[in-house]
Amino acid sequence: MKLIAFLLPQFHRVAENDRWWGEGFTEWTNVKKAVPLYPSHVQPRAPMNQYYYDLTDPEARMWQAETAKAYGVYGFCYYHYWFKGKKLLEKPLQEILKYKTPDFPFCLSWANEPWTRKWDGMESDVLMAQDYGDEKDWSLHFYSLLDAFMDPRYIRVNGKPLFLIYRPVSIPRCEEMIVHWQKLALTNGLKGIHMVRTLGGFSIGEQQGFDASMEFEPHYTFAHGNLKQPWSRFSVEGREHLVMDYDKVWQSILERTPHRDGEQIYPGAYVNWDNTPRRGSSGQSSLGMTPQKFGWYLSKQIARAKEAYKSEFVFINAWNEWGEGAYLEPDIEYGYQYLHAVRRALDQNTKQNLP
Repeated sequence: MKLIAFLLPQFHRVAENDRWWGEGFTEWTNVKKAVPLYPSHVQPRAPMNQYYYDLTDPEARMWQAETAKAYGVYGFCYYHYWFKGKKLLEKPLQEILKYKTPDFPFCLSWANEPWTRKWDGMESDVLMAQDYGDEKDWSLHFYSLLDAFMDPRYIRVNGKPLFLIYRPVSIPRCEEMIVHWQKLALTNGLKGIHMVRTLGGFSIGEQQGFDASMEFEPHYTFAHGNLKQPWSRFSVEGREHLVMDYDKVWQSILERTPHRDGEQIYPGAYVNWDNTPRRGSSGQSSLGMTPQKFGWYLSKQIARAKEAYKSEFVFINAWNEWGEGAYLEPDIEYGYQYLHAVRRALDQNTKQNLP
């Protein structure tokens, strides 16, 4: 079983964020300014030993990889940002490719949302718009990724590099683009690309050309799960703030049928959810999470991945989404308990399979 954790690269300065959000902005800016919105709401959350790392520092990237590997995480899925030739937050991955370290498996997820001031991918107050272009633009995008695809550390399925697209339904000619990429992959010595669409909080629709789908949690369950009153509503700053029941969401995940017309599905897992550092009272938070619960639910999801989904992967949200409360990295409240929970979940499933 291979656990792949999503990794956000927005922990270093870029000129665009300086301009949009203020000089020196990184994801830590949102994390540090967060405040509790109700009595049992834990904010701000802080990394253990005040380790507010910068991902342009190779020691930080090495620490992430060595820590993840020590507790059983198989690899990282880095978010990739591409806007018709314009890259954002690309430096950490560029340095990983250039310097060949850390020696740790990785893949990419194209977070093909417009960037907005509301952090929700909607089309209002757009900072960086998406324009998918035509064959010329698709080729430019493919060749920008080729060094990563050719890297021996890149995660593959049947010899093909695994590549996720976050919102494929937003791409007007998505199937044509995939066909074009597959031709370019073969031309450049690859066996093809293992294309995976993300099943998240947006409209799913019908897309052709994908080899598999991945259930991105908890967003997929928020939007498409059979949830029964998972939310409580608090009045905060004169507006309604939604607080989810951690256990109810996980129970809905574990009760879901994995069957979808024979399509290969990669199941997801999530550590926690609280995007109030980014969105304040208009965000959502959760109640009921403990590292022990997370580990128990993850163990069940790993077993389902093997037995029901026939999947070698479980995708975890996330390694370091501090601004959304979804992180495995050690914090001042629980230390390494999230990672110990991952290790136990893997060990429990290994023991169950022993003769």
